[in-house]
Amino acid sequence: MKQYTLDATTRLPLPRQEVFAFFADAANLGLITPPEMQFKITSPQPIDMRPGALIDYTIRLYGLPMRWRTEITLWNPPDEFADTQLRGPYALWLHTHRFREEGGDTVIEDKVRYALPFGPLGRLAHPVVRHQLERIFSYRKEAVARALLGTPGCPAIPSSLPPAFSPLRHHRCK
Repeated sequence: MKQYTLDATTRLPLPRQEVFAFFADAANLGLITPPEMQFKITSPQPIDMRPGALIDYTIRLYGLPMRWRTEITLWNPPDEFADTQLRGPYALWLHTHRFREEGGDTVIEDKVRYALPFGPLGRLAHPVVRHQLERIFSYRKEAVARALLGTPGCPAIPSSLPPAFSPLRHHRCK
């Protein structure tokens, strides 16, 4: 099985605890996923993030609905966590999120190790899949900054909002 790696880095002028808290709330996943993927968590919420926590969700890729289940396999706040696909479109998916402080900023380092199913056909499809993943992580970088820092006409959404205000977390700024 041929494995691939995708690395992405985001730098934010915020304390690490605040940035980690945003990622520790699974409900925020929808904010940082491209809207055309129609991301929807199907697990009961709130999700208690810890080793062994399971997150079920649905997405759409190229219009095709897909069910996905990930397990939190590493949980070390506020430094890192990892999720591993148990069911979904990949033969392997291991996503490690690391958070470090640098010069008063927080640097988020995402590393995804993945493999595609279907052997040689999967390898042929890899350029298309890689392009899609790079686009998703580019969107994610902008969406995280928008959610945590705000942009003109699109205020930041505090990750500390109480559950009664959770619909506010799911707005989309244009």
